[in-house]
Amino acid sequence: MTTVHIGVGSNIGDREENCKRAIGELNSRGISVRKASSLYETRPWGVKEQPAFINMAVEAETGLSPEELLAAAKGIEKEMGRADTFKWGPRIIDLDILFYDDIVINRKHLQIPHPLLQERRFVLAPLSEISPDKVHPALKKTVRQLKEELKDGQDA
Repeated sequence: MTTVHIGVGSNIGDREENCKRAIGELNSRGISVRKASSLYETRPWGVKEQPAFINMAVEAETGLSPEELLAAAKGIEKEMGRADTFKWGPRIIDLDILFYDDIVINRKHLQIPHPLLQERRFVLAPLSEISPDKVHPALKKTVRQLKEELKDGQDA
């Protein structure tokens, strides 16, 4: 089994319920959630004129390949009603693969670790709650270190 970390976020509808439902959907698709962070309400990142987000992170085990995990996440988003809008726009649910063990993948459709996670407090805060000592395989720093290195006012 592979250990994966997934970012979960929502800013449309019942945001907390959307995140909880997404975790249930992950579990039903062979992605066994072992740890879940608290829920964090955060300002939007990128496009600021939209509702606040609820964000969290989960640690899970899976036998799925990175590509299968991505397909499962996108399938959950679609089934939950996520509509294609614009980059960083509002969404009913957003599932991002943050880490897949210590693998680094850099393809057009799949980048692991998530390429912006070190810039996003809304990712690092919940992730550091559940996996503070997880080492970023490319940056060679722990999640805790990455969070501490964010400057005051950087990100939400």
